[in-house]
Amino acid sequence: MKAALAWLQRLKDWVEGLARKPGAGWALFVLAFAESSFFPIPPDVLLIALAVAVPARAFSYAMVCSVGSVLGGMFGYLIGLEFYEVLGRQIIDFYGLQEQYLAVQRLYESNAFSAIAVAGFTPIPYKVFTIAAGAFQVSFETLVIASTLSRPARFFLVAGLFYFFGPAIKPWIDKYFEVLTVVFVVLLIGGFVLVKYLV
Repeated sequence: MKAALAWLQRLKDWVEGLARKPGAGWALFVLAFAESSFFPIPPDVLLIALAVAVPARAFSYAMVCSVGSVLGGMFGYLIGLEFYEVLGRQIIDFYGLQEQYLAVQRLYESNAFSAIAVAGFTPIPYKVFTIAAGAFQVSFETLVIASTLSRPARFFLVAGLFYFFGPAIKPWIDKYFEVLTVVFVVLLIGGFVLVKYLV
């Protein structure tokens, strides 16, 4: 557990470091795109760092993050639809998300739109839902509409917290990162339960 937390902390530090480099907005776009299809760290980490650095642009960064995430979801859909056996399965296996992947299949049989929308707003690994949407041939329009509603809602909420409350929140997040990581895992499990009862 400690090794995993240390690895996540190093990855988080690297992502935050991107905020101090030229082209940070493009880095945010790429990160949001990648997280929706294969990357483990949510773009919220870089979004927060940028919102702390320039609070006045928090909502602009949220828009960049939203567009990147929705487009990344489309890429995840393509992976599931056309390349699941050669790439999608490897991504699911790498993160140990086989059980969640099968659970998503059952959710899609009930109500794919609600499942994608809830996943897009919660800490559930969104890549599982985008890849699975393609693999299980969920309507592409369903994925796009649900993503377009849920992903911006999440990122604009994060941006709003820093726009209105400022950088004072950042030290608290850094101090309790390990605790928040554990909470994130709990929320991740709870998110699947939530989706199950909402659809």
